[in-house]
Amino acid sequence: MASICFYFQLHQPCRLRHFTIFDRTPNYFDEAANRTILRRVADRCYLPANALIHELIRRHGGRFRVAFSITGVLLDQLARHAPEVITSFQRLAETGAVEFLAETYYHSLAFLYSREEFTAQVRQHADRIHALFGRTPRVFRNTELIYNNTLARAAADLGFQAVLCEGADHLLGYRAPTYLYTPPGLAGVKLLLKNYRLSDDIAFRFSDRTWAEWPLTSAKFARWIHQVNGNGYVVNLFMDYETFGEHQAAQTGIFDFLRHLPEEVFRLREDDFRTPSECAALYPASGEYDVPHMISWADTERDLSAWLGNAMQSNALHELYRLEPLVLQTGDPALLEDWRRLQSSDHFYYMSTKHLADAAVHQYFNPYDSPYDAFINFMNVLDHLRGRLGAAPRSA
Repeated sequence: MASICFYFQLHQPCRLRHFTIFDRTPNYFDEAANRTILRRVADRCYLPANALIHELIRRHGGRFRVAFSITGVLLDQLARHAPEVITSFQRLAETGAVEFLAETYYHSLAFLYSREEFTAQVRQHADRIHALFGRTPRVFRNTELIYNNTLARAAADLGFQAVLCEGADHLLGYRAPTYLYTPPGLAGVKLLLKNYRLSDDIAFRFSDRTWAEWPLTSAKFARWIHQVNGNGYVVNLFMDYETFGEHQAAQTGIFDFLRHLPEEVFRLREDDFRTPSECAALYPASGEYDVPHMISWADTERDLSAWLGNAMQSNALHELYRLEPLVLQTGDPALLEDWRRLQSSDHFYYMSTKHLADAAVHQYFNPYDSPYDAFINFMNVLDHLRGRLGAAPRSA
């Protein structure tokens, strides 16, 4: 038997407006652009995909099962601009066939810079998920699947039973991502590794007419899944939810692919769908997955270079987190919220100077003409926020 573990990531940042050194008001975020993009993605992806998944769960008696991780930043924007999306997720939660995962509230890189801030954001996110959907997350995924052995221990300390991460070839060696693993010396935590080849067949190659396997049909993909039998327990299909209707437009047939996939999988009888926590509870670990250095699911290198690949990114991140004690000392909720929104990894992704194989990825939803414009704009905002800290009273 092979279990398909579908996990979908949902995130949209609070994009910055054009901000100059002459701006005087703490109005950092481009609400008009954020609202426009959010409504577009909601109409193209979130609403139709949620409706389809609800239909599939009902049609197959709860045997079709998926997991979502929705950032707090996105939940905040949905509450303002598209509350019907939240309602549709609540309907999915009521089916009992959907799991909600935990992550950092602001889709941040806090784990790399401040463990205290990381812990605060993870707890804030878990509380929001419970308040909205009545579920306490048991599985953790860090921003962009950034992971190493130390992250696993931090997740365990926060009470999580499983962590999602990338199945990196250079770390797996001869082994396969179709098995579950544990971090070194941490037998109480299961690791579910992304099967990047099969995930990317859907997320990136689905509409590529130059791909040798185009067109990708549900029946063909179900056969590929079935071939895992005897060589693993799970096929972890991890991808952005925007794959459905946004990255892969509806006219590519992506919704029809998803619509027919469960019946093709069940037709082969031995395979099923499981959520991450179900996989962690059902299947044993097949050894340790040792990740001494940071990995992620981004780009061909699977490292941190998308956010820390140049001096602009490093400087912006260092200066941002250097403000942490001053922000906390003020006790000002508005300052804290602005500082945390600035932590979203997207702001630093826009500063990337990487090209070649990953250029198109870095341009998607990018509001800037160049990474240098992104850096200058961000630092103008950060300088203004720093000035507010100087004027803010300190809390007792």
